Formats: sequence, structure tokens, C-alpha cells
Amino acid sequence: MDTKTRGRIIKISGPLVVADGMRDTKLFDVVRVSDANLIGEIIEMHGDRASIQVYEETAGLGPGEPVTTTGYPLSVELAPGIMSQIFDGIQRPLEKMVAMVGNNITRGIQVDSLDREAVWEFKAVRSPGEYVTAGDIIGTVQETTLVEHRIMIPDGVSGTVISIESGDFTITDTVAVVEAEDGTGRIEIMMLQKWPVRLGRPYKEKLSPKKPMITGQRAIDTFFPVALGGTAAVPGPFGSGKTVIQHQLAKWSETDIVVYIGCGERGNEMTDVLREFPELIDPKSGEPLMKRTILIANTSDMPVAAREASIYTGISIAEYFRDMGYSVSIMADSTSRWAEALREMSGRLEEMPGEEGYPAYLGSRLAHFYERAGYVKCLGQDDRTGVLTAIGAVSPPGGDLSDPVAQATLRIVKVFWGLDSKLAYRRHFPAINWLQSYSLYSDQIDVWMNENIDSTWSSIKDDAMRLLQEEAELEEIVKLVGLDSLSHLDRLKLETARSIREDFLHQNSFDDIDTYTSVSKQFMILSMILMFWYEGRKAIESGATIREIAGLPVRDGIARFKGVHEEKVEQEYKRLAAQLMQEVGSKMKGGAN
Repeated sequence: MDTKTRGRIIKISGPLVVADGMRDTKLFDVVRVSDANLIGEIIEMHGDRASIQVYEETAGLGPGEPVTTTGYPLSVELAPGIMSQIFDGIQRPLEKMVAMVGNNITRGIQVDSLDREAVWEFKAVRSPGEYVTAGDIIGTVQETTLVEHRIMIPDGVSGTVISIESGDFTITDTVAVVEAEDGTGRIEIMMLQKWPVRLGRPYKEKLSPKKPMITGQRAIDTFFPVALGGTAAVPGPFGSGKTVIQHQLAKWSETDIVVYIGCGERGNEMTDVLREFPELIDPKSGEPLMKRTILIANTSDMPVAAREASIYTGISIAEYFRDMGYSVSIMADSTSRWAEALREMSGRLEEMPGEEGYPAYLGSRLAHFYERAGYVKCLGQDDRTGVLTAIGAVSPPGGDLSDPVAQATLRIVKVFWGLDSKLAYRRHFPAINWLQSYSLYSDQIDVWMNENIDSTWSSIKDDAMRLLQEEAELEEIVKLVGLDSLSHLDRLKLETARSIREDFLHQNSFDDIDTYTSVSKQFMILSMILMFWYEGRKAIESGATIREIAGLPVRDGIARFKGVHEEKVEQEYKRLAAQLMQEVGSKMKGGAN
């Protein structure tokens, strides 16, 4: 401890502490502040003065108290034992801290992020004499029933395996020895790795995302899809369903690992998440969803600086599992609270404020986070790919999308699911506004859907969206001159658009069947609604009235179609199609206007 730089506090401003005597330290080094051992990080240097953001409460500190550097940047610990954990913003395990000091966690507490005593069964997949390089998998640990933890050669290491064996080890035991290729000697490999959170983990190559991340949510998969390895934002006002959407994505999306960051959310909302997630069942395996989930909890009453770090902690953990070859999704709820932490620290540093007081570098910091997502070729000699999909909730005040955080986010991400409080108040969930939202992945994903689901996917989807847009225009006319002024064909458009809204876009996340819809079922529901439009249009053009077409008995079957079990969907689709053709055909034969 005596060999490390020791400075002293000269200024305290909330979570910002300024210390002098720090000339030999580096930017982003982790320090211990005062005799209370509060953890902090150097964020600015001026000569021998260091500005430190402290991740714990600074009340009671005074000038002259010591500051000691650790000499290392803020890092995450990566090893078996990380899965199913609940961490705070700087990767301290909350359950272990509660066990140590009770529900009121005291400041200055020092605890290992991962258990050093737990023993894991390591199965070697390499042999002595083999050449290995950074990213190569040398063994596996069955961490949970759903996740096989793959132990990789750390970055910067390559050479020949001297010894490796299967057996029971702790994360700090040596599981293999590598003779370094550069002649620097033998390197002992253990299961524990550390990685600086602000540095993106390396990969061979970033590929273009082309395959959809299937979520089972009809509004998303059909109209506003996100690609595996893509980025999406969910802006919306309070009560519009951001958290419910993220729960649905965590539960149903086709990803192997979920990292959920509760960043500055209200304490009661975060409590609900911490209670609900352990109770959620993974639908694919029947096991608890927590067996493939990592939670990072950082509520709004926790120190603001730790909120800023939580985003980087989460994405570093997600990148680690991506490098194993897994598909990982990271949910950040919400980046607005993270940006507020940036604004507070920027103000205390007396930096020149940008729009609404946010720092001028808000956009670049957001971009740095989202750019760490992607579909990549992983390091290592095998041809392994990994996926990291980033989805961030944005909470602009009053749902105002002109908010700087929302605007900066929309310039970066490629999918925008705009939540609408009016839809939420009408109990239309998910409350994604179909006229405001968009996906820049649609063209690539339409190609995949046309090839893998049905060749008419894109044309059906485009026709449905066109009807929704025309409905908005027609409703303006109806408000002015009334419904009776519309032609039969325009009224059929309104009827079909209403069916798309109520029978397709509206989805009940609490209904056992409706909570998830496979892509093939989504196509059948939408094509059935569009079949009503195509055939109804023919009937009206032949002389039938809108009242006759709108009153067809088959419409009840179409409305209930989304509640049909997946195994019976195809059979019900054929039955409804036959009934529709028969009923519309009867109106065409006798239908005079």
C-alpha cells in the first residue's frame, strides 16, 4: 500500500472529489477515498490534481483526508459464477453485501465481485502441445443448466499449451499453462479474467446484421424488426410500457444471454424487476429465466456516479459472453437517467454546458455505448461468431422526443419504437405508435422473411402499413364531414385498419397464448386480415355494400385468431380462409348496392 500514490482531498462537491499529490496516477484509475475506503475513479487530471467521481455517498468527508490509487482502471471480473447474479453499478454483488451488512448497505464495503471459494468442474477441450491464441476456448464449465461457460485464452496471450487438465477448480486456480510465443516465459491461465469497462473487447471483424431477432411481439417482428447485432431505442413517457416491453424481449427474444441494466430507475420499479425476473420462466427450457440472465441494479437514490458506470459494466459483461459465441441482448433502462448522471458530473466539473445543460460530449458517449453492439467474428482460431444486440429505453420528460437524449439516441440507433401515452391510456399494448416508429433494418430482414417464412411477407406487410397510414388520413376527413360521407371502399379501409390495430398490433402480454406469437403465425394472422381487404374490395367493386362485408360472421373468427394455440394455427387458417371466400362469394353473387 505504501508504494501506491497517496494524495489528499482539497475539495468536495457532492460525488466529485478533487485531490492533489496525484501526479503519478493515470486517467480512469480506480482510487480509494479517505479512511472509509470509498471507491472512486479519476475522470480528469490537471497537473498533480485529480478530479474523482466517487461511487458512494461522500457526506462527512473533509479536506486533508487521504486518497490512494489502486493503479488499475475500473474493471469487471469475468468468470464462472457471474450468471444469475444481481450486481450494483460497479459489479458488487448485492445479495452478498446484504448478507454482510443487512438491507442498509454501508459505504466503503469491500467485497469480491465473484466468489473466490466456489469450486467449478472444468472440462478441458485442449491438450498439451496445442497452439492457442487470444480468444481460443480451452475448456468449459456448466455454470447453470442453460449456460455453458466457455473459458477463453485472455487477450494478448498466444503460445503452446504446456499443461492443462480437467477437474474441480476455483476461479483463481491455474487450469492451464501456456509457453508464450514471444519468449517471455510461461503464463498461468485461470478462469478469472478482468477487463476495463470503458474499453470495448476486441474481435476479428464486424459483420452486417441481416437476420432478425425474433421477439414474438407482432408489432416489432412484422413492422419494426431489430436485427441480431442491431441497436434499438424505446422512448416513451411514464406509464407507456417501456419496462413491460423490455421484460417481454428478455423473456421471448431469440437470444442465449440477457443482461438487464436498471440504470437510475425508481426504486419501486427496480424492486419489481428484481422480484419478477427470478420468477419468470424461460419458455424454451421451462427453467427460471435467471439461469441465463444477469441483472445490474442501480436505482435513482444510489450515488449518481455509479449510475454512469453501470452502463459500461453491463456492456462489458455482455461482450464477454458474445466472445464465447453466444447471442446476447442487453437492455438498458434507461439511458436518460444515465445522461442525467453525465450532466451532474459535467456541471460539478464546471464544463461548458450544451443543450439543456447536458455536456457537449453526450452524443459521442451514447454512440460509444451503442457501437459496442454488433454481429462479429470472435477472436480465436475457430470460425466463431457472436452477437450483441443493444436495446435502450429513453425517458424524455413528458414524452418529448425533442429532448437532447432522445435526439442523440435516434441519430445512432437504427430502430425506433416510439411509445405513445394515448395508446397506453386506451389500453393498447404494446403502445408502439405505428405512424412514428421505424426500422432501418427492414429491407435486409424482409429478404430473410421472404426466403424463410413466405415469399409474400414483404408485400403483405407493406399493404398493411399503407392501410394504417390511409386510415389516419381518412379519420381526419371523418372528423370534418362524418363517416357517411366516405365511399364504401374507404369505409372498408377503415374496417380493415381497425382489424389490423385490434386483432394484430394489440397483444396481451399477460395471456398465456397471446404473449408470444411465432413469425409464421404472425404472417397467417396478418394475411388473413389482408385477405378480408382484398376479397372485400372485389365484392364492393361488384356491387356489395360495406354493411354486408363488415357484418360477415367470419370476422369474429379473424378477431379470435390470435388466441389460437400454435399447433392449431395452420388448420384454423385454412378453415377461416375457406369460410371467408364462401361468405364474400355469396355477397358478390347477389350484392346490389
